[in-house]
Amino acid sequence: MRPTFRTAGCSSLNEAFRTPKNPRVATILSAVLPGAGQIYNEKPWKVPILYGGILTNTYFVDFNGRRFALFRDALIAFDAEEPNQFPNLNRDGLVRNVNFWRRNRDTTFLIYLIIYVLNIADANVDAHLSGFDVSEDLSFRWEPYQEISPLGLPHFGLRLKINLN
Repeated sequence: MRPTFRTAGCSSLNEAFRTPKNPRVATILSAVLPGAGQIYNEKPWKVPILYGGILTNTYFVDFNGRRFALFRDALIAFDAEEPNQFPNLNRDGLVRNVNFWRRNRDTTFLIYLIIYVLNIADANVDAHLSGFDVSEDLSFRWEPYQEISPLGLPHFGLRLKINLN
């Protein structure tokens, strides 16, 4: 079912009768090249946010990897009974640090996957919602609400009604 568009509140006929984007195309574009689906959906402002997240995560992968390598080398030096950079840490402390920085590094690799999946999901959802009517004809209002329960008792409350005039 294709959504219908109204011309009320639209500045041009082109804006009023804009065809919705194809979610399949947006999903495939984002899967092939992150950010391409956002550009297809005419939301290019999302691309710098996406690549900013990727670059930030790249920094943390490098940082955690360097710390992991530093403590791993210190642990190897400790086991070989050579002097290491952390004379105040015993073997258990070095092992804890190696495991901590390895876990952080591995978690940042998982964050790449999360960013990639969110990129694809955002493009798909945005394409699905591209035909959604966001004209100024929408209004909300609260109304009193009464319902009779199966036992015959009245229930009172408020309901939110959406008008699509």
